[in-house]
Amino acid sequence: MAIFNKRFKLIVLAVALLLLIPFIAMQFTDEVAWTAADFVVMGLLLLGTGLACELVLRKITNAKSRIILCIIILSAFLLVWAELAVGIFGTPFAGQ
Repeated sequence: MAIFNKRFKLIVLAVALLLLIPFIAMQFTDEVAWTAADFVVMGLLLLGTGLACELVLRKITNAKSRIILCIIILSAFLLVWAELAVGIFGTPFAGQ
């Protein structure tokens, strides 16, 4: 199947490894208190970001456009992550 290429597997592996960081931290400290919903949301954010960048790399041929679009995607990811974590914009989704 074409969807399960090397980069797709690498993206899924990277998401899993990144999600292991808070999971392992939760075993040693009470400062990290993620729920199952937190892991699902962050997993979807990471996977969506990785797949969006993969789509840009596959469909856009101009190197400058690739870089700009990937920077925009990563910036959007960071803004959503920051909002969910600490509420920089004060939306109802802001973390507490």
